[in-house]
This record gives sequence, C-alpha cells and structure tokens, in this order.
Amino acid sequence: MSKMTSKERFSRMFDHREADRVPIVDSPWRATIERWQREGMPEDVSYVDYFDLDRIGHVGADSSPRFEERTIEETDEYRIHTTKWGATLKNWKHEASTPEFLDFTIVDRDSWEKAKERMTPTKDRINWAHLERNYATWRKEGRWIEAGLWFGFDVTHSWIVGTERLLYALVEDPEWCRDLFAHELETNLALLDIMWDAGYEFDCIKWPDDMGYKGTQFFSLNMYREMLKPFHKRAVEWAHEKGVRAELHSCGDVNPFVPEFVEIGLDALNPLEVKAGMDPRHLKETYGDVLVFHGGINAVLWDRPDAIRAEIERVLPIMKRNGGYIFSSDHSIPSSVGLEDFRQIVALAKSLGSY
Repeated sequence: MSKMTSKERFSRMFDHREADRVPIVDSPWRATIERWQREGMPEDVSYVDYFDLDRIGHVGADSSPRFEERTIEETDEYRIHTTKWGATLKNWKHEASTPEFLDFTIVDRDSWEKAKERMTPTKDRINWAHLERNYATWRKEGRWIEAGLWFGFDVTHSWIVGTERLLYALVEDPEWCRDLFAHELETNLALLDIMWDAGYEFDCIKWPDDMGYKGTQFFSLNMYREMLKPFHKRAVEWAHEKGVRAELHSCGDVNPFVPEFVEIGLDALNPLEVKAGMDPRHLKETYGDVLVFHGGINAVLWDRPDAIRAEIERVLPIMKRNGGYIFSSDHSIPSSVGLEDFRQIVALAKSLGSY
C-alpha cells in the first residue's frame, strides 16, 4: 500500500479500515525533550518531525474568565503563577511533573457567577493569526486537525475549583456542578462554531476528562450517568452534526464507563492506562467494531528496551486489526526514555503497525 498522509491514516482508522500503517503519535514531557536535545536532537527541530511521527494540527479558543495571569515567584527550578482560570500553580521547570495546585478563585456559587459573567464567546477569544498562519499549510500537508474542548469533571476539579471542593459538590450541590459543566461546554462550542463558520474546519474534537485512577473511578456509574454523561453526549452530537469525530481522553480505570461511551456514540477513547487497570486487548476484542482506541502501550516499560519490545509485540498486532487504532503510550513519555530508546520504539511501531 502506498504511503498515506496523516489525515488519510486517521480517517481510515476512524472508519475502522486498514491504512498503510497505524498512526503514531505521542506527548513527551518537557524534561524528556530536554534529554533528547542533550542526546543529539537539534533544538530547532520538533520531535514530531525528527522521528517522523504523524502530524496533527491543533485548534481551539479561550473560553476562560480571563483572570489576570501573573508570576508570583520564579527560580531556576520552579515558577509560581496565576492562570486565566484563577488558579495559582507551582510548575517545576525541568521535571516530568504535573503542577502543584495552590489556590483557586472560583470556590462557590457566588464566585462562579462572577467568573461566568466574564466567559462570553466573542471573536477575540480565537487566535486568528495562528489559524491564518498555519491552517492552509496543515491542509496541504495532509495533517489531521483536532479542535480542543475544555469542560467536565477533570478540568473543573483540577484547573478551576479544586478536587475536594468539586467532589463534595457533586453530592451536596449537583445543580452548581451541572451549571459549571454546561457553561464551560456551551461557551467552548459557541467559539468553535465561530471558527467553523469562518472556514476553519477540523476533523475531530477532543477533550480531557480523567475520571479514574488506579483500579477505580472518582465516582459511581450512576453519578457519571447523572452528572457527566449528558454533557459528553452533547459534545459528541455537536461533532456529529458537523460530520466530524469525537475523542475522549480519560486517564485511570474507566472500565465501567466504556459501555456508556459507546451508547452516546463516542468515536475514540484514549489513553487506555494499563497500570490503572485498562486492558487494551480486551477492549479491542469487546468494543473494537465501534470504538477507535488510542494508546494502551504501558508507559512504565518504555525505558526498558526488551520489556517494551515484548509489550508492543503482544499488543499492537491485535489492536491494529481492521483499523481503529492509534499507537501511543498510555501516558506522556517519561524523561527516563532516551533518544535511541524512543527511536527504536517508533521503528518497531511502524514495522508491526503496517498492513
């Protein structure tokens, strides 16, 4: 089969058809990029181009309350700063780490109402210069174009109000939670409508909503059905009305929710976190005719050449059957993975992932 563009590969995977090979994408931590540069990757070349991974164009818009962003403290090791969502974060500069969340502006209904007034879908929230500079090139190159959404349990608890606060509120003040999720989503969709109507169309929407951790979920199946499923369904239906696909990123063990994802018509699920309890081969055998699976290659093994080779050989031949698979780790690539290690992984994925 002749070599395809990334758009052609992704399109065939979402149609559950074979391509020249499975798409190969991944997300290294900043510390991983720094290591690869020390080991010989040029600083002026993206890792996507250096390793010849599949190319994705990313579009989105600012749906936040636009709170002031400022630096509170900065050293060679970390930076403490505020975000446009009103959170105060401590980010480590040279470590493969998530931020430490120190404080929040939105903490109750009153502070939410004030923030909500600032979240209006106006044209100036779209980076038109970015689109004008890149969109035509992306289409010419045959990139797969994803539009990002920012709503739901994960982003609300981690980036907007705080984990403990939201978990209590799901039980004690569910209407507030529904209002949070609804306004986040509808503001974002309205902005994507503006972008779409201006001629900047995309192939897929994708949003993060981590709902599990190791061996279990943050809440019950009934809670998912009552509090989140209607908003996930709304996002999927909006995408399908435009003829584009919908992909959910949900870390942790989300096994009980998978049939619910199928019911609402979700097209793709990522990242299939193995260490949390997700079994990609079982998922493929059970839901592979209706869901595209993205990930499922155990990140814990990526710095052990023999172990990761054996894992890819065990998993990839099953996952690629009849299309419907995108190769990547089940998490971000850790900084323990060297340049040559990753080069060998990509080469093996291209070999075993070919049709």
